[in-house]
Amino acid sequence: MTEDYYPALSPVRTGLACKCPRCGGGKLFEGYLTVRASCDHCGLDLRGHDAGDGPAVFIIFILGFLVVPVALMVELHYQPPLWLHALLWFPTVLGVTAILLRPLKGIMIALQYRHRSTSEQD
Repeated sequence: MTEDYYPALSPVRTGLACKCPRCGGGKLFEGYLTVRASCDHCGLDLRGHDAGDGPAVFIIFILGFLVVPVALMVELHYQPPLWLHALLWFPTVLGVTAILLRPLKGIMIALQYRHRSTSEQD
């Protein structure tokens, strides 16, 4: 089959589902964040797709936008001790990071596929 056979899929939808950006059926990851060598459904070579630090940067921006104002409001209204801030915000940041990292990496890889931006591997 050629690439023309596969319909254009939404990079956001396939990325959030962590599915192959070409067919939407195969799994994108082996384990938590390791990209598969190829799709088990359509055979797409996924080795050249690398999201780099992009997902981590987006998570930093998202968490900074969400957590900092809430932490400041908690500080202004309740003035808890620093250990309580650490107890509240450290697990929150780690949890949201763990939840968002895989789907954001999937979106970045799907966007790379859509725009044909991969590094060739020999």
